[in-house]
Amino acid sequence: MGAPTHIRTQIDRGVGTLVIDRPQRFNSLDVSTARDLRKAGLQLARDPAVRVVVLRGAPGIFCSGADLKYIRAGGDPADLGYLTPGARPVPLGPGEIFKQILEYLHATISEIRRAPKPFIAAVDGACAAGGLGLAMACDLVFASERATFEWAYAKTGLSGAESSTFFIPRLAGLRFAAEMLLLNPRLDAVAARDAGLVNRVFPVEGFDGEVEALARRIAAGPVAAHAAAKQLFNEALGVDRLDHHLDRELEALVRSADSPEFTEGVDAFFARRQPRFPGAE
Repeated sequence: MGAPTHIRTQIDRGVGTLVIDRPQRFNSLDVSTARDLRKAGLQLARDPAVRVVVLRGAPGIFCSGADLKYIRAGGDPADLGYLTPGARPVPLGPGEIFKQILEYLHATISEIRRAPKPFIAAVDGACAAGGLGLAMACDLVFASERATFEWAYAKTGLSGAESSTFFIPRLAGLRFAAEMLLLNPRLDAVAARDAGLVNRVFPVEGFDGEVEALARRIAAGPVAAHAAAKQLFNEALGVDRLDHHLDRELEALVRSADSPEFTEGVDAFFARRQPRFPGAE
């Protein structure tokens, strides 16, 4: 019997569904969950029986990004040793733990963009930080009326990663991206659609059915033509630079995670108070 996983997959008549099912932690990602997400995403992306993939979270939540509670507690040595076998037995700093989560998550995002098939983000609830980046990397984003979209990184003194600094300026424009970074609005589904981050918004009641109908419509389409057009879209958007950009995001976030700003930001987050970042009055 294998280790428990918080990632579920299903394939039905050409539609692959990938579910992040960790609601007790707001569908956030620790190392093992990020690793399982990467494995499942790669399998669905490369399975010729799958013509379209729907990425979603357990009902009521999409994904809140990296698990801050896990990172603050120092991670799990069994997980952290997977990428660094024989690692020193001293506690790792938050930057190194973030790095190991993001290496899996960034690989997943890269695979989503390279995949010769469409990926749909079905956002039913909170979508923040790394969850936002994961959704933005998909080809289509469908949202329920209770969905919310939030940058969220700056609240804990982080710089942003998971493709968010790559796709949001391209999707919504530089001015709107800067507002998300600096003012951190929590967008409802309609505001996110109006900004260009979401394709369609549906009522909560019937959301699953609407997403399924559209996924099946895509699955019935010309898979080779879709793949070729997606590649051309990638070229037009400069996605050939995405892997380099993901590496730069990772480097910047690791530095910010090991800074006094993150220490204060994450303390304030768990204390449910406003952060008092160093040097601010």
